[in-house]
Amino acid sequence: MEWIMMVAGIIAVCAVLLVLAFLLPRLSRHPQNGAQRALGTGARAGGKAPGPVGRLFSRSFHSSSRAVGRSGSAGRKARGRMPF
Repeated sequence: MEWIMMVAGIIAVCAVLLVLAFLLPRLSRHPQNGAQRALGTGARAGGKAPGPVGRLFSRSFHSSSRAVGRSGSAGRKARGRMPF
């Protein structure tokens, strides 16, 4: 159950960042960096688990951090393509 809540939370953060980056491109950098910093901390903590379990825990946080970065980048990129 915790796993599902974590996935839902990451999806919510990505959606909020996408909208924020589209509406306020400059102001979206700080929340994006904060989310990526928090996920990086989780990845480092998960990586301390022994053996393959540590790689598994770390990988999920790394992929979530990458998704947050891509979401913010996509919002700013879409804003740049707008004709106005």
